Amino acid sequence: MVLPGSPQTDESADAGSNPAATAGSFASRDVQRLAEVAGTGSRPGPGGDRLMWAVLALVFVAGTLNYIDRQMIAILKPMLQAQFGWSDQQYAHLGTLFQFSAAIAYLGIGAFIDRVGLRRGYAAGVAIWSAACMSHAAATKLVHFLVARAVLAAAEAVQTPASMKAIAEWFPPRRQTLAVGIVNTSSNIGAILAPVLVPAIALAWGWRPAFLLTGALGFFWLAAWFMLPAREPSSTDSSSHGSDPSARWSTLLRSRTTWGLVVAKSLTDLVWWFLLFWAPDFLHRSYHLDMKQAGLPLATIYGLAALGAFGGGILPTLLMRHGVSSNLARKGSMLLYACLITPLPLVLQTRDPWVAVGFIGMALFAHQGFSTNLFATAVELFQARRVASVISLGALCGNFSGMAMLEFTGWVLTHHHTYMPMFIISASVYLVALGILHGLVPDLERARSSV
Repeated sequence: MVLPGSPQTDESADAGSNPAATAGSFASRDVQRLAEVAGTGSRPGPGGDRLMWAVLALVFVAGTLNYIDRQMIAILKPMLQAQFGWSDQQYAHLGTLFQFSAAIAYLGIGAFIDRVGLRRGYAAGVAIWSAACMSHAAATKLVHFLVARAVLAAAEAVQTPASMKAIAEWFPPRRQTLAVGIVNTSSNIGAILAPVLVPAIALAWGWRPAFLLTGALGFFWLAAWFMLPAREPSSTDSSSHGSDPSARWSTLLRSRTTWGLVVAKSLTDLVWWFLLFWAPDFLHRSYHLDMKQAGLPLATIYGLAALGAFGGGILPTLLMRHGVSSNLARKGSMLLYACLITPLPLVLQTRDPWVAVGFIGMALFAHQGFSTNLFATAVELFQARRVASVISLGALCGNFSGMAMLEFTGWVLTHHHTYMPMFIISASVYLVALGILHGLVPDLERARSSV
């Protein structure tokens, strides 16, 4: 069972490069989808539009909670390290196991959501990750944290493919880039709230209540999610349970478009995971900022990242409205973001923590702008029934690359006590990723007809 309304069939395959020019071709399908959502017949009533945005709001909140829960270990590292005596390498193992568990989950999570439906699949993931977050409060040794992190990571893997599937099913093509940008911002809102809320709770009541209270928020989300009405998919739903999963995967894995997006995501995700997991430690190690002092700098960093996520789709949309092809608009925007991240290694040359915050914040601003365009490209190019599978494959590879980066960081810090190699890698991989994407998919408009 899925949320109300029939998923798209192959709208993205028909999209032209200019949203203004193609709006008319999608009008009848937009009317039909919104009419089904609203239950008002052939015309979309205001209730259908409100329901569409209500779904997006809940997806946004889930993404925010997702990143609050996963960021807690990084925020609480000084307190937990002091109590349990973790080394840098042991801390790296916590991050690596998280990435590995998420990667394994991504092997099947997209197909699982496509098969059982958005409503039930999404709810199962949120329920399990919320319970796993709360279970950290019972940990008394490293192995307990490792188990709790593994379960949390596996369940949180639902967020990315489920959110992109929700957009593909619920939003007409001309609104999908905006919706992707909004949802992509949620991770940054979570990362902003975590260093503000978590230290306040931990310093007032201890780290165990911090895990309990933040984990409990997911169950309030579940109550709101199930308040939305549900109906069976219509007979035109191309993601019906009778489809052949092996045929779907065979088609995807033969596609150069799939691999262009997957390689680009895997190369750039390692930067996101590195900065998300190690930025608090970098500020503590380099500028002696404790857990409370680091709150505002970290919130600023992820605030800049949120701006990049939300605004990532604005430039290509404006370019396409002025007649620029979607291929040039998307790739030109990604090139700009790739260039913005190149000064990152200069962060090691400053003694001012706020200048460092500026460099790291700009890097994450650029990452999120680049990432928003990758997600939007996937949503535009692939049929709705395949979006979750493509996104989960990209996230799978991204988690493996992130896992390697976290372990590498732990090893470098243990033996060489410097962040320089990681910052150099982070500054360069976006240009490499864009080059590979362009080599595999030189023309996005032509790629639509093949996927």
